[in-house]
Amino acid sequence: MATPKVDMDTCIGCGLCTELCPKVFELRDDKAWVTNGNACDTCDCQQAVDSCPVTAISME
Repeated sequence: MATPKVDMDTCIGCGLCTELCPKVFELRDDKAWVTNGNACDTCDCQQAVDSCPVTAISME
């Protein structure tokens, strides 16, 4: 199963991913972090990937 990964150099900390998948992502120091990549079954991680305005999230 693929898990999300955030490119810290690209992330602008908009927080959209944390709104879409709060059990997977959280904001720390103005960047998104994956806190539980295995929780994508509780939300649509692909939607977070597709919605990221700077394409900082990928599924690997």
